[in-house]
Amino acid sequence: MHIQYFKEYSHKLGRDMEFKVFGHSGRPFVIFPCQNGKFFDFENNGMIDTIADKIEDGKVQLFCVSSIDEETWSAEGDYHGRIMWHEQWFSYICDEFIPRMYQIHNELAHENYTGKPILSGASMGGYHCVNFYLRRPDIFGGCLSLSGLFHAGYFFPNYNDETIYYNSPVDYLPHLHPYHPLVDQYRQGDIIICCGQGAWEDEAKVDARILKEQFERLQVDAWVDLWGEDVNHDWPWWLIQFPYFVERLI
Repeated sequence: MHIQYFKEYSHKLGRDMEFKVFGHSGRPFVIFPCQNGKFFDFENNGMIDTIADKIEDGKVQLFCVSSIDEETWSAEGDYHGRIMWHEQWFSYICDEFIPRMYQIHNELAHENYTGKPILSGASMGGYHCVNFYLRRPDIFGGCLSLSGLFHAGYFFPNYNDETIYYNSPVDYLPHLHPYHPLVDQYRQGDIIICCGQGAWEDEAKVDARILKEQFERLQVDAWVDLWGEDVNHDWPWWLIQFPYFVERLI
């Protein structure tokens, strides 16, 4: 398996950002870590191994990035400052990392790939992948979310900041009209949202049901899959869910 580590300067963030690539070709997946996580968490918790055969066969290529959650979603106070710093990271991913992703992919695969990457992650990473896709379906081809929370109020209680609102899918999605240009793009993407109904999944399953209702209202073909009451918010279940859904995206 081709594995490559990168540490490159981000002008958006004014610092070096690290990421790791697994695979030489195939459909690109951008992987967000769990809350406060780093680019190596997905690998260290065995997630790469669950689809190693598909990576080695050139069907899938994973780009594992780092977040700055500890400075934004996990920090305290200064709501506006925190969410604006999140927006800088959002811009880093969209404007700096994604073009770099294409460059790396095309160099390794010896092609001029023009498809859109899939976003994925678990827990906070599951939130990020859905929020990024819903905001920028022009860049991304879909999302595979495991155990995500989609209400910004969990981290910014009693907020009245417009930028926070536009990072809260359970708030902004209900206000979209079925004929909104974004919705037409949603219909062309791959949307998978999964969570269990066991320990530590209470908020996630509530949010997942809200998004399911909204996608149905908007006539968007999204797969919102709630697993059983024995399915917990933890790595052992994500190790099962991730390869199950990746198989259906390639």
